[in-house]
Amino acid sequence: MSFPSHSDLENALFHCELCPLRKDAIGPTSYNGAPDSPLAIVGEGPGGVEDDYGVPLVGPSGQLLDKALGSVDITRDKVYTTNVIKCRPKNNRTPTVEEGVFCAERWLDEEMALVKPKVIIALGSVALKYLLAPDARITKDRGRWFETKYGIPAIATYHPAYLLRLTGKDLVKAKWEVFYDLKAAVEKCREAAPDYELKSPEPPDLLTLFSSRREERKQKRRMP
Repeated sequence: MSFPSHSDLENALFHCELCPLRKDAIGPTSYNGAPDSPLAIVGEGPGGVEDDYGVPLVGPSGQLLDKALGSVDITRDKVYTTNVIKCRPKNNRTPTVEEGVFCAERWLDEEMALVKPKVIIALGSVALKYLLAPDARITKDRGRWFETKYGIPAIATYHPAYLLRLTGKDLVKAKWEVFYDLKAAVEKCREAAPDYELKSPEPPDLLTLFSSRREERKQKRRMP
């Protein structure tokens, strides 16, 4: 498959019923942010809030991500954010490697071909395993650079959902690690695209921005 534009890709994505994950979700989720950005963030898969709104990382994990990005002068409207898995797994379970490959080969690969980012941030294990190798481990491989099959350099860091489960010294340590990973991504991005501004004066309110899509999906869910 190849798509001439994001709207064509998104339209096809929203009609996707190729795997069993679709039946337990309201529908596939797409992307948010700037398709012309030199920086792409690739997460794992949608949770309940993301399934409601049809876009990635807008629930509690996304709000924590916004804070982390803000610490390195990034706002979400200036980066491209997407997921490996487009449909919410039942009970918010972690997607399998096989599910990640099946979905990402059909959709994420097409997104990256359109966006052509200069740098990718892989959030969490599912993204790392798809972008690096099935046996990669976030505890071992986070914080180091690797080249993806797209020929684009990537760095992995902890998914914000993981941080939400931590407390005390473990949380403090992990937050600092995420900060330095994001800082490294920003520095590499600025080397590759020095004229691109990664921060807007006012951070976007993603829930308000996609509220109309949420209402559309709510109506869809009520349909027999």
